[in-house]
Amino acid sequence: MNTLEAKGLGLSYGGDFIFENLDLTVPIGKITVFIGSNGCGKSTLLRSMARLLKPQRGSVVLNGADIASLSTKDVARKLAILPQGPTAPEGLTVMQLVKQGRYPYQSWLRQWSREDEEAVTAALESTGLTELADRTVDSLSGGQRQRAWIAMTLAQETPLILLDEPTTYLDLTHQIEVLDLLYDLNAKEQRTIVMVLHDINLACRYADHIVAIRDGSIKAEGKPGDIINSDLMQTVFQLPCEIIQDPLYGTPMCVPRGKGKRRPSAVQPNTAEPNQLTTTPTPAPELATV
Repeated sequence: MNTLEAKGLGLSYGGDFIFENLDLTVPIGKITVFIGSNGCGKSTLLRSMARLLKPQRGSVVLNGADIASLSTKDVARKLAILPQGPTAPEGLTVMQLVKQGRYPYQSWLRQWSREDEEAVTAALESTGLTELADRTVDSLSGGQRQRAWIAMTLAQETPLILLDEPTTYLDLTHQIEVLDLLYDLNAKEQRTIVMVLHDINLACRYADHIVAIRDGSIKAEGKPGDIINSDLMQTVFQLPCEIIQDPLYGTPMCVPRGKGKRRPSAVQPNTAEPNQLTTTPTPAPELATV
């Protein structure tokens, strides 16, 4: 069983603590999404849980052990991290990039093997990139490029995958493409996925578990239908809004109040309490390749 926890975590920049005494347990085999306004600490928390940032207090615990006590390769065999906006060297092919995911398994005594080849092949197939394996990464569309990076993390064959804003800079079509891919990986391979997202409605649609963060503290966490309401949106984002039911998925949908022109035929918002919403989502559509 692969577990990831933060215990009494304290993180600071320039002497000012972003998080103090934070506790968090990532649900196993689920999709967890961190939400919150810019600068609230979402990415900082994600990076610390991947051992990219060292906490000043407390610890991150991976499979019962302090992650700081584990070797880099040991961590990389259990946990993959995809940072925001990664870039590949010019001329690097998709195949070469995906092969980098096998680094944790290489050593002087163990060179490239049939097992490595099979892992790379499976990662390319899972992400629909087999036919693009010889293309350079910089020649791909935004959605294809993000899938290539995800394929690299899949080649690591880790039960835990952490992603920092995987849909940033992508148009809506490619955002859905990437999130559908992650949904399928979780549903078919039971990978535990933790990611940061800015779009509340997509977070509610794809997440099993949401962690809402404001000013370095967790304001709420749980199933989208249990915690997402207008009061929480005001607390976390200072955003006046109505929460209605997604007409396709039954999940909470945030409709911000603003100064846009109201249409006479506008549908009245559903005033049902969040716990009255239907929270069982329709399965996400199959991954569409670009």
